[in-house]
Amino acid sequence: MTSLSSAQRKQLRGLAHGLKPVVMIGKAGLAAAQLTQIDGALADHELIKVRFLAGKPEPEQVAEVERKLGCGAAGVIGHIAILYRQHPEPEKRRIRLERP
Repeated sequence: MTSLSSAQRKQLRGLAHGLKPVVMIGKAGLAAAQLTQIDGALADHELIKVRFLAGKPEPEQVAEVERKLGCGAAGVIGHIAILYRQHPEPEKRRIRLERP
């Protein structure tokens, strides 16, 4: 996935405002099971929130998720990261991003 522009990140943060976190990452950190959950949620919803229960997520944790799953982080607010990955099939895409 290409990196998101600041306007696109702002648009995604606005769309994510009303969403509830769908994946919780505990004190033990990021495990394969959580990566599978995040991957499935991104495939279903395109835009999700992930809550880090141990505190604010480190930038390295968010970057690891981005790298392993091919998604982009729209932002981190407190203990919650907002992740986005465009659906591979154009007819199933729910979110239309502004041009960079």
